[in-house]
Amino acid sequence: MDSTVVDSTVNSSSVTESVTQTVESMGQFWGKAQVFFTDVLLANVPRIIIALVLLWVGFKLVNYLTKMVRKLMQARDMDKSLQDFLGSLIGITLKLLIVLSVMQMIGVEVTSFIAVLATAGLAIGMALQGTLQNFAGGVIILLLKPFKVGDYIEQGSNRGSVTSIQIFNTVLNTPDNKVIIVPNSQLATNSLINYTKSETRRVDVSIGISYGESIDKARKVLLNLASTYPVVLQEPDGPVVHVTSLGESAVNLQLRLWVRTGDYWPLYFSLNQAVYDEFNKQGIEKPFNQLSVHFDEGVFAAKK
Repeated sequence: MDSTVVDSTVNSSSVTESVTQTVESMGQFWGKAQVFFTDVLLANVPRIIIALVLLWVGFKLVNYLTKMVRKLMQARDMDKSLQDFLGSLIGITLKLLIVLSVMQMIGVEVTSFIAVLATAGLAIGMALQGTLQNFAGGVIILLLKPFKVGDYIEQGSNRGSVTSIQIFNTVLNTPDNKVIIVPNSQLATNSLINYTKSETRRVDVSIGISYGESIDKARKVLLNLASTYPVVLQEPDGPVVHVTSLGESAVNLQLRLWVRTGDYWPLYFSLNQAVYDEFNKQGIEKPFNQLSVHFDEGVFAAKK
């Protein structure tokens, strides 16, 4: 009976102490809140109002400048994705600078904050070094335009039509419908071939004739064939046939003519077949690798 009364008394005391501590903690919190409100907020109301006004005006100016930059980029016919990217980057950077400036004006220490940002930026940059290189390469490609969507390019062992230029990589599609994803840093820092950058291309068709055949006759046949194709251009040069080399078993000729880039491959394939058929029709011999062995009759006579 006595022990039960003692336990109840102890429990009641513990609850009372807990409630008292909670009330005291809440009282301290509200006391600090009141001090902060009266000594910090109310004392700095003018500064806070000025800071909000400066932020509002600064953000308005940033939006205006961003619109002006976008209009300038549109006037220069820059890529739409590059316009969006640069516009966003400029806007975010300027707004961040305005926020830091306003914080410093109202007495907030921003030195340590900038140091933390710089350290974090350095760590992130080292961790994402390759990604940042691809990002910079994408900006360079969009800005300088060494190629565009639809161009057929070759870089190293990669070749295909450009289907999309993304901020980190470029997607190529090969003639046999394979997809190649190439990092932008590789395309921006290495040499590449753009087969469709120019409006016109020269078609070179090489053919060999036997040494006994007439070069003038073969030249006439080739030029007549070229004249049958309406897609052949007369500028910058008309069709011409040159003797490119004197091989071991053939006189090598080359027909050169200019066409629009889009007509290059159809004409190239058609003209090769037409040259083969026409040379057969005209009886012009096309040599092929062969070995002729001549025996001296005196050798056999001596053996007999």
